[in-house]
Amino acid sequence: MLPKGLMISAPSSGTGKTTVMLGLLRAISDLGLTVQPFKSGPDYIDPAFHQAAARRPSFNLDSWSMDQSLFAAISAQAHGADIAIAEGSMGLFDGVASKGASGFGSSAETAMLMGWPVVLVVDVSGQAQSAAATALGFVSYAPRLPLAGVILNRVASPRHERLARLGFEKAGISVLGVLPRRGDLTLPERHLGLIQAVEHPDLEQAITTYAKFLNDNIDLQALIQAAQGAGSAGSGPLPKPPAQKIAIARDAAFSFTYPHLLKGWRDHGAEVIPFSPLEDERVPPDADIVWLPGGYPELHAGRLAAASEFMDSLRLHAKSKPVHGECGGYMSMGAALIDKEGTAHQMAGLLGLVTSYEKRKFHLGYRLARLKSPMAGFATATALRGHEFHYSTIIDQPDEPLAEVVDADGQKVPETGSVRGHATGTFFHYISKASS
Repeated sequence: MLPKGLMISAPSSGTGKTTVMLGLLRAISDLGLTVQPFKSGPDYIDPAFHQAAARRPSFNLDSWSMDQSLFAAISAQAHGADIAIAEGSMGLFDGVASKGASGFGSSAETAMLMGWPVVLVVDVSGQAQSAAATALGFVSYAPRLPLAGVILNRVASPRHERLARLGFEKAGISVLGVLPRRGDLTLPERHLGLIQAVEHPDLEQAITTYAKFLNDNIDLQALIQAAQGAGSAGSGPLPKPPAQKIAIARDAAFSFTYPHLLKGWRDHGAEVIPFSPLEDERVPPDADIVWLPGGYPELHAGRLAAASEFMDSLRLHAKSKPVHGECGGYMSMGAALIDKEGTAHQMAGLLGLVTSYEKRKFHLGYRLARLKSPMAGFATATALRGHEFHYSTIIDQPDEPLAEVVDADGQKVPETGSVRGHATGTFFHYISKASS
């Protein structure tokens, strides 16, 4: 049986739910309970923060990109925990218009699939009793989805709290906590959202502060008691590895790999060997494949261009064995990367791709790709589900397209990926193999 759980969500983005999530994970852990964190949706930054707070790996659950078998396999990672806490993405009911592997990708779907009640983080700035009407609308919108209660965030004063509580009492909605407005409890951000957990100047101190703040202002016991179970986990497997020995770039420039992939690769017996391009480390010579994840190579382009040992060993590996890059990793495999100042930096040259961060364009959304060439353990014609999120613009892409790629609604996108010899790359981050 899986542990009981809760979904921490909100009416919209920007309500402070990530801060609440991190504080809850640590505060509940400090009670002596083992907490299993999850992230609903394809976000690949938050799980690293969750792991730091809960001291236990966090995993993504996503109904658009994951079928029921994979969903069950990832859910099973909660075995051994006393409680599961998931963080939603965007607003509770926000998803895409067309159904994917098992749903539309909303946090509400994840909560329903897992049987988790929702704790709604409500930003009451600029309102009082009206906040209760918003929450009541969420209850009415999906009556079968239980609402455990609300956490009122950014409360300005005791009077503000009294007025807000009156509204929630009238609506019959439990208030599990009230968080006074504090400007020092925000996490640093950049163009893709939060900075990476490894880059936070003092993450442990920040999490400790969040935990104390939550412990002082939330009824933790009432929140824990509101958790409900999800029944038995399925027995579906996590994804198989693309090779036996996988060299994976891992540093501040390359860090975005979905946790369930790494867990699946290791569970199937693969050896995952991390190395750092930024430290000019050579590709392990006995690796069967090199995997270059996404990250922030545009912030380190000069240093990457000067990493001659890494670049030379990568080129040598690609002469006879596969190299695959995702998003930032894909960009680093190209001919050049143009930074925000307009300076062009020479990259590995395994592909002819030239990308520019000077000419910024927002790319965001689910992707379904059907391979036109083999890629990293997948045969031609295999369908893959993933997610794209970046601001880079393609200046040149002379190589053959790796795949035909469409968005969640089946509309073709121009970011088809590239293939040249043993080198392949995509702008989307791979999540799962599609059933068709």
